[in-house]
Amino acid sequence: MTARPKSAEKSSFLASIVKKQIFIPIAALLLLAIFNLIMDPSFFKITLGHNSAGDPVLSGNIISIIDYGSELAILAIGMTLVTAASRGQDISVGAAMAISGSVVLRILCGPDAQAATLQAPIIVAFLISCLVAMAFGAFNGALVSIFKIQPMVATLILFTAGRSIAAWINHNKLPVVNDKTFAYFGGYIPGIPIPTPVFIAIACFIVIWLVLKFTTLGLYAQAVGINEKTSRLNGLNPAFIKFITYVILGLCVAVAAFIKVSRVSTINYSVVAKDIEMDAILAVALGGNSLSGGKFSISSSILGAYVIQFLTTTLYKFNVQSDALPAYKAVVVILLVILSAPIVREKIAAFCKSLRSPVNAESKS
Repeated sequence: MTARPKSAEKSSFLASIVKKQIFIPIAALLLLAIFNLIMDPSFFKITLGHNSAGDPVLSGNIISIIDYGSELAILAIGMTLVTAASRGQDISVGAAMAISGSVVLRILCGPDAQAATLQAPIIVAFLISCLVAMAFGAFNGALVSIFKIQPMVATLILFTAGRSIAAWINHNKLPVVNDKTFAYFGGYIPGIPIPTPVFIAIACFIVIWLVLKFTTLGLYAQAVGINEKTSRLNGLNPAFIKFITYVILGLCVAVAAFIKVSRVSTINYSVVAKDIEMDAILAVALGGNSLSGGKFSISSSILGAYVIQFLTTTLYKFNVQSDALPAYKAVVVILLVILSAPIVREKIAAFCKSLRSPVNAESKS
C-alpha cells in the first residue's frame, strides 16, 4: 500500500478550504489587508488619545472599521434570516432606520425639537422605537408571507414612503438631543476607549447565536427557503416563519438606527442610512449565502459586513472622491460576489485538486 503523496494531501486540503462558505469573506479581508500593508503600513496604526472631554479613546482605521461596520453587521443578521426564509431581500431597511431614529428623537425631545433636557428616559425611547420598527417589519412580513408578494416588491412600498413618514413624525423639524449621555451609545462611554457600538454589536451576535442554538428558528428558516411545499408537508408553517424573520429584521433595524442617531444626536431624513440596504444585501452575498434562500451562515454575513466597511474605509483612505466611491466599490464587490458563486468555488476547488508536482505525478504513473 503506497503512501498518499503530500502534494495530493495539500491540494485536497486547499480544495476543502475553498469550498467552505466563509472562505470568500476571509480571502477578501486578507487581500484588503495585504493591499493596505503594501500601499501604506500606517493604515493599521492604532493610537490612544483623548477626546474633547479628556476621556481616553482609541483611534485609527481599524477602530473605524469595527465601529462603523457594527451597524451594517447588525443589519446583516436580520437580512440573512429574511433572505434564507423568504428567498428575497428587504430593500426598505434604510427607510425603516430613518423612521426608527425619528421615533427615538421625537420621544426624547418631545414636541420641542430643541428641548434642553430629555423628555423621557432613553430606554423608553429605544423600546418604543423597537416596537415601531418591528411593526413595520411585520407589515413587510405580512405582504410577503400572507399576500405572497415578491419580497423586493413588497418592501418597495416602505422604501418609497419611509423617509416621508420619518419626517412627518417630527413635523419636518430636525430635533437635536442636548443630553451627553445619549451620545454614549454611538460614541464612547467615559473611561472605556473602545467605541460603544462594538459592544452593542457583540451583544446582538451573542443573542442571535443563542437563539439559533437553542431554538429551531434557523433550521425552519432554512427548510422553508429550500422547499416551501415540502416544509409545509412536514408540519411547518412557512408563512409564520417568513413573518417572524421580518419582525427580527425590524428589531435589528431599531438597534442600528439607535446607534446611528446617537452618533450625531440628530437626524437628516433624506441622508441617514442612505443606501445601507444595498450594503446589507451585499454583506449576505459576500458571506457566501445564496440570495435565492435556503442554507445560510450568520457569521459569514457578519464577516461580509466588515469586509464592505473595510473596503469603504480603504477607498476613503486613498482619497477616492465621494461621488466616485460607489463605482469603485461596485467593481470590487462584483468581483467578490462572482468569486463567492458556488460554480466558481467548485471550479477553483477542482483546480486545487488537480495541482500535482511533477515528481508526484510520475510516482502516480
